[in-house]
Amino acid sequence: MSGAALDAGGIFRRAGRGLLDLLLPPLCLTCDRPVSAPGEFCATCFQAVNFITAPFCARCGVPFVFAALAGGEVVCAHCRNSAPKFTRARAAIRYDGMARRLILPFKHGDRTELAAPLARFMARAGATLLEEADLLVPVPLHRTRLLARRYNQAALLAFALARPAGRRVLPDALRRLRATPMLGTLSARERAAAMADAIAVRPHRAPALAGKRVLLIDDVLTSGATANACARALMAAGASHIDLLVFARVAHNEPGFGDTG
Repeated sequence: MSGAALDAGGIFRRAGRGLLDLLLPPLCLTCDRPVSAPGEFCATCFQAVNFITAPFCARCGVPFVFAALAGGEVVCAHCRNSAPKFTRARAAIRYDGMARRLILPFKHGDRTELAAPLARFMARAGATLLEEADLLVPVPLHRTRLLARRYNQAALLAFALARPAGRRVLPDALRRLRATPMLGTLSARERAAAMADAIAVRPHRAPALAGKRVLLIDDVLTSGATANACARALMAAGASHIDLLVFARVAHNEPGFGDTG
């Protein structure tokens, strides 16, 4: 195809986007204010987002309250006392009211178009993890929950992350062996008990995982019980390294956080 044809194609695409924006102007991800491009926050909402930046725990990625706690590869007390089964976790934002305004519609309200903008924030937070990963594996839903929801939000995030990064996704690498209860109201210890032996690698996917650096993908990290269960299964299948990338995470001093074991 000639350069002139490519240029013409780009012009038509930009014209099409301009017409679409005129008819359906892009709105903020969390409110009805107009923004310059789809998948963006307005200035007010952007200022309300609690992005996670250094200093944070080198293992679980939880933000430190005091900058003085940072300095080199610092690990939080929770990870020192009970190290997670994954090597590193990173998250884009703290799980708070603003995060819920994004995650709940995405997870429970059929707002699947939010996968792409959420993945962009995750890609920035987990750039190193993405660069080093061989495979992306989403945290699985049990088949009954998948039938009810009709999509796995972690898988949508994994595909949105993988395309620009040029990474392979194994969407069915993991499966839930039983329907686990909703973990939101459980303590960290109860979450760990509920997830014990609840996740396994599908036998036909084990060869693809052996010796690979796997990046586990989910929407939210709380106690780490689900991620630990996934990491155990991946290690049992021969994965050489497991990291975790999520959109939002609960901090140490917030409800739902606890022992990562």
